[in-house]
Amino acid sequence: MNDKETIAYRNILREKTSQYNEPEKIQALGLYPYFRPIESEQDTEVYIHGKKVLMFGSNSYLGLTCHPKIKEAAKAAIDKYGTGCAGSRFLNGTLDIHNELEEKLADFTGKEDAIVFSTGFQSNQGVIPTITGRNDYILLDELDHASIIEGARLSFAKTIKYRHNNMQSLESCLEKCDPDRLKLIVVDGVFSMDGDIVNLPEIVRLSRKYNANVMVDDAHSLGILGRQGRGTADHFGLTDQVDFIMGTFSKSFASLGGFVSGDKHTISYLKHNSRALIFSASITPASVAVVLAALEIMKTEPERIEHLWKLTHYCINTLRMRGFELGTTSTPIIPIIIRNNLKTFKFTSRLMDEGLFVNPVLSPAVSEDMTLIRFSLMATHTQQQVDYAIDKIIAIGKELSVI
Repeated sequence: MNDKETIAYRNILREKTSQYNEPEKIQALGLYPYFRPIESEQDTEVYIHGKKVLMFGSNSYLGLTCHPKIKEAAKAAIDKYGTGCAGSRFLNGTLDIHNELEEKLADFTGKEDAIVFSTGFQSNQGVIPTITGRNDYILLDELDHASIIEGARLSFAKTIKYRHNNMQSLESCLEKCDPDRLKLIVVDGVFSMDGDIVNLPEIVRLSRKYNANVMVDDAHSLGILGRQGRGTADHFGLTDQVDFIMGTFSKSFASLGGFVSGDKHTISYLKHNSRALIFSASITPASVAVVLAALEIMKTEPERIEHLWKLTHYCINTLRMRGFELGTTSTPIIPIIIRNNLKTFKFTSRLMDEGLFVNPVLSPAVSEDMTLIRFSLMATHTQQQVDYAIDKIIAIGKELSVI
């Protein structure tokens, strides 16, 4: 490269990224709420910068991350199998406990077979574009999780979005589809930000009417809904009428990874055609062992789910009575709707000052008039901890004129 070419070089990427300064603006206000380093276990109490804080921002709905049996299972798996599998499931990365986990997940979700992926996000990326092709259709709720949307983007199928939980809108979309092509409806069982439950009975009815298939993302449903936390389809008694049940391990299962369960022929097809599975490293032995232990705890400690629902009903009823807008939630995911970006940042910061960790959800993740505080419960929260949190939320809600 000569001197003239060197001088002419223009770093367009650097020009683009250097214009992005939104984090710096919030940092300058002292309100930046992301990447907060936790210095302890992910329990109901955590330490941040040496300060004890009550955790109300976790997805560990059953509070299993610190359960003694969970820790023991992870340690035992490392002792036996080491720390990793050094390859993909397709080649050298399948352990006997991978197969055991898939069998137990299939049984737990009421399906013939299951396949485990390395993350929940990857599960949707590995399934949706693999089973849909050109001239097929993917129908998504407009509030579906980002992993579902990204999975649809990888497919050559046509993606159609319908209004959130609006069955008239879904039927209108189905009517526009070629009746002879594959139509895959993919929905969250529990919507991760709003906390409401999908209208699965009506979706199943429409799927039968229009010869469509149904895939339920139970990332935020397993461990919460259904018998022993078996998920949304079990909750509605529709397991046999749902084609695929997808789930993640990073929430109620206290681990890392994901899976999808379904009929044995389709699972076999995915095992031999899903690029996200074939070309990714296998989920680690410790992660697998933790999920196996979590499944047993979910079956043998039903009081965890019972306590979680008791706290959920109490929180939702109390906050609504005090004037907070919570949308249509009916689950341990409780959105406190603020409707203003800056006020949401301030609310989050003030709660942290009072020793409460919550998650702000702001535009562009949602529209600015729908910004919210995502307040989530764990089965290991005590009534005293919840009462303290509610008192502080009410006080700061008045301080910031939210109520």
